[in-house]
Amino acid sequence: MSTQIEALFTTALGLQPPWHVAKVELNTSKRRIDFEVEHTGKRAACPACGAEPELIHDRVRRSWRHLDFFQFEAWLHAEIPRVQCSGCGKTTQLPVPWAREGSGFTLLFEALSLSLCREMPVRQVAGQMRVAPKRMWRRVRHYVEAARAKDDMSGVRYVGIDETSVKRGHEYITVVHDLELKRLLFATPGRDHTTLQAFAEDMRSHGGDPLTIEHACIDTLGRIAHGVFV
Repeated sequence: MSTQIEALFTTALGLQPPWHVAKVELNTSKRRIDFEVEHTGKRAACPACGAEPELIHDRVRRSWRHLDFFQFEAWLHAEIPRVQCSGCGKTTQLPVPWAREGSGFTLLFEALSLSLCREMPVRQVAGQMRVAPKRMWRRVRHYVEAARAKDDMSGVRYVGIDETSVKRGHEYITVVHDLELKRLLFATPGRDHTTLQAFAEDMRSHGGDPLTIEHACIDTLGRIAHGVFV
């Protein structure tokens, strides 16, 4: 029966050889389930340079928070192999198929939490997922930065620029939207003319040219100054 349970969860987690679930521990009092995942291979290609399979050098224990199984908080644990490459000379940890490097969450956990962050405040999502808000914010920043690195502003021609209060009192941010595609392009603290200069610089860094903007709808005329986009 035990072997059947491990095989069932190996399939449920989407693992493929040489990865498999070796042990499942259910603690009903703590409402928690722990999965011990094993890598059965004795050799692996170098993750750094792709050299032919080398002998496993050693293994490092890691843990990741996973999506709940029913009412139980789920965790994955594994001894991750490291390869000492005779080609490039590096000792590198193998990537795991269920999580990105450096994350304490599985990809499925991150996907669900980020989907919720699009609809709810991050603090509420953190409470619902039972993680610290700071950890959730780190995931949000990681994926926002990754997405912005791929952003292309070369076709931006019509922009809308507005300011909004972000805290009680008089703390403001300036936001810039692409009026054609209805998407946020840029946001920065403040509401004076320097925010537009910051947008112009950011636009250039993403393949755009402020001089190609044909129309700008700006709420505060006092911020418009000669050469603000150049």
